[in-house]
Amino acid sequence: MDNRIIGSCFCGVCQFDVEDDFKRFYFCHCKQCQKMTSSAHASNLFALPETLRWLKGEEDTIVFNHPTRLFTRRFCKHCGSGLPVLTQNGRFYLVPAGSLESEPSKTVDMRIFIEEQSKWHVDGLQQECCQGFPT
Repeated sequence: MDNRIIGSCFCGVCQFDVEDDFKRFYFCHCKQCQKMTSSAHASNLFALPETLRWLKGEEDTIVFNHPTRLFTRRFCKHCGSGLPVLTQNGRFYLVPAGSLESEPSKTVDMRIFIEEQSKWHVDGLQQECCQGFPT
């Protein structure tokens, strides 16, 4: 398969491409993912290591390994955007879905750690939707 998707950080310093052949796609609601993303959940795609290539800026990233847990995050040192990180066991790259420039063909497999999701997130899903900022 050579259907590749480009991904990047917000400022554009870091860029990668990855085969659109993701093995898993999870929305993770665990407390750690909420803290690391400053959001309701992480949206992580799992890619085999050989399917991802750094095109530029890998040296402009910082990898954070939690000192007591199997929890790792890579981000751009200029803009802070989350970027693909190799899992500590080396089996997969976790690719933040929001870092991709186009839609992956893989759909979400599961929402995990659902018991840890925040009440404000659950309540917010019931609210009115708007295409942009409300007027």
